[in-house]
Order: sequence, then C-alpha cells, then structure tokens
Amino acid sequence: MPLPFIFLNALRLVETEEVICRLRKMGDPERRTGMERYGIRTENALGVSIPQLRSMAKELGHDHLLASSLWETGVHEAMILATMVEEPGKVTAEQMDAWTEGFDSWDLCDQCCSNLYRYTPFAWKKALEWCEMDEEFVKRAGFTMMAVLAVHDRKADHNDFLHLLRTIERHSTDDRNFVRKAVNWALRQIGKRDPYLNTEAIKAGDRILKKGDRSSRWIATDALKELRSDAVQRRLQDREGR
Repeated sequence: MPLPFIFLNALRLVETEEVICRLRKMGDPERRTGMERYGIRTENALGVSIPQLRSMAKELGHDHLLASSLWETGVHEAMILATMVEEPGKVTAEQMDAWTEGFDSWDLCDQCCSNLYRYTPFAWKKALEWCEMDEEFVKRAGFTMMAVLAVHDRKADHNDFLHLLRTIERHSTDDRNFVRKAVNWALRQIGKRDPYLNTEAIKAGDRILKKGDRSSRWIATDALKELRSDAVQRRLQDREGR
C-alpha cells in the first residue's frame, strides 16, 4: 500500500537534513573562495565541487520530493544537487518559472538548464520566454537554454535555430555581463551544430557586429573568431563527411 504523502514528505525532510549535513562536511573554504573569483555568489555556498555533487546525486537517485526539499533550503550546492536528482517528467512549467526566478548565480542557472530543463517538454518554449524577461539571470537562462539545445537536441531542425538566431540578434545590445556571455554562448553553439547553421550564425554575427555598441561588438567578435576558425571548419566538414 502506498505511503501517505505527508509521511513521505516527512521522510524527505529528514533525508534533506542528512544531505545538508553531509554537504557541510564536504565543504571546502578554499574552493568557496575560488568560486568568488569566478563571479559566483557564495553567501549561501559551502564550497562543494560539481563532481562531488554528481557522485552524491548518483547515490540518491531521482526523487521529485527530495529535489523540491533540497531547492527550498536555499543552500547553493543543495540547489544544484536538486537539479540533478529531480525527475524531469514531474517538472511543470510553473516549477521551471519559480526555480528560474530563484537563480542568483550563473553556475546555478547553467547547471539547472543542462541537468534538468533540457529534458522537459517545455525547454524550447521557456528559452524563448525567458530571453524576453528583464531579470538578469532569468534572461541568461533563456540564452543558456538555446546553447544547451543546440548541443543536445538532435531532433530540432534548421528553422528552429534560425528563429533563435533572430532572437539572439535582437538582444545582443544587452550589456549585462551574464546576459551577453550567454548570448555569445548561444550564437557559438548554434554555429557549431552543422555547416548550414555555421554559415547562418556567421551572417548573424556580421549583422550584430554592425550594430556598433560595446556588447554587440564583443559578442560578435568573439563568436566569429571561433566560428570561422580552422578547427571549427574542419570539425564541421568531418562531421558532414560522416
């Protein structure tokens, strides 16, 4: 007979406390200082590495209630761990919005998009929604999702990514550090997907460069350097040949 929800929730709270206790013991003050140097907010961080979190996630398995409980602690590493143990099939669009509004650091944003959001049926919809938002890390999430989808969604077609390129062009003037870096990332990843999208991403980069503002110049110059590089061109040709 299934256990009552209240009892299950109580068990998850106990498990959450045990996980937090373990994370605190694993925390490394020197790593925490290193996180600060990379622009990660550490007010609620412990200094636990991503490989350590992945190892713990593998041990814990997927658990929707545990993920929700870990997220609600507000502990930086516990929130990243939540993205690893969450069950994508139980994630709602409302949950994605709520979690995304809680982003306070670029690494939490990127881990959530890579570990969890890309597996949900809402990934494309949210990418386009979030990039239109004003909040810095919500907007970053939109462009991070574009980069992640360019790498991992093998079923998407060229038209899907051409639409993303037009969106990237529109938002290239956002000069906030964590936004422009994600815009640049999305442009580069789309341009490395296949030869056709490489050509289209380069065209988009040239148009962005002509805007002339500081953010657009940086995004385009950095992306075009990689997309036109011999290494990328050889890789795309080899992939096409196979």
